[in-house]
Amino acid sequence: MEKIIYNGKLSERAKIKVDIEDRGYQFGDGVYEVIRVYNGHLFTGDEHLQRLMESAESIGMKLPFSIIEIKTQLNELIRVNQLSSGIIYLQVTRGVSQRNHLFPSADTVPVFIAYTREMQRPTAAMEKGVSAISVEDIRWLRCDIKSLNLLPNLLAKQKASEAGCLEAIQHRNGVVTEGSSSNVSIVVDGIIKTHPATNLILNGITRKVMLEICRQYNIEIKEETFTIEELLQADEVFLTGTTTEIMPIIEIDKSKIGNGTPGTITKQLQRYFKEKVAECCSVPTKAQ
Repeated sequence: MEKIIYNGKLSERAKIKVDIEDRGYQFGDGVYEVIRVYNGHLFTGDEHLQRLMESAESIGMKLPFSIIEIKTQLNELIRVNQLSSGIIYLQVTRGVSQRNHLFPSADTVPVFIAYTREMQRPTAAMEKGVSAISVEDIRWLRCDIKSLNLLPNLLAKQKASEAGCLEAIQHRNGVVTEGSSSNVSIVVDGIIKTHPATNLILNGITRKVMLEICRQYNIEIKEETFTIEELLQADEVFLTGTTTEIMPIIEIDKSKIGNGTPGTITKQLQRYFKEKVAECCSVPTKAQ
């Protein structure tokens, strides 16, 4: 049977129950991460777990385990579930206590869970490109915290799905922030622009890898804001995310981006990203 991590121990998923007064269930009082697994290896696992620690600290919650302890647990979970290509979802809530808007007493134990899911790389979509819509960003002002409060993101993603699109690109008063579950960048005259890592976006781990690639290969990039108008007139647009990798956007609001095909720089980033995965996870770099 499939195993999960529950408060540091391997358990059968079917046997785990959520208490009705778990603060994650009642308040969304918790944080989470999604880590990609390639060839049985965690990709950028340390970076994801460091962000988990920072998110928890931002909401005044102390995690029950160290990064090293969590990483050991996750690697064991990969092994017992025989996961080759997929993701690990991990979540920590503030714990179970009588419902009250105030934080519970200091002896309340956080609830930590992690589970695996098989997932292949979205190679067909990355090769052809996908479409998106634009929506008003109605989220709170601490988007840098990877919290469980995702209702605005879900509403945006649902709108995209109903429009036959992969992603909803959000904006505040016409200034693009990020996708509902990804970061977004544009290319204009060979220069990449992406929203700076402020409280208005989640500083994505794949975004960080993309920035590292740009520095390594001397691809010019500017961390600065851009508008919806600039987005629609860009030569190239792409998403970065744990499950989307480097994903070309070829149409937004039914308007073609560039010539309607994945652009040159986006393809370069895809190739370099794949090499990063291979370096980390012993994945062949030949066929896509």
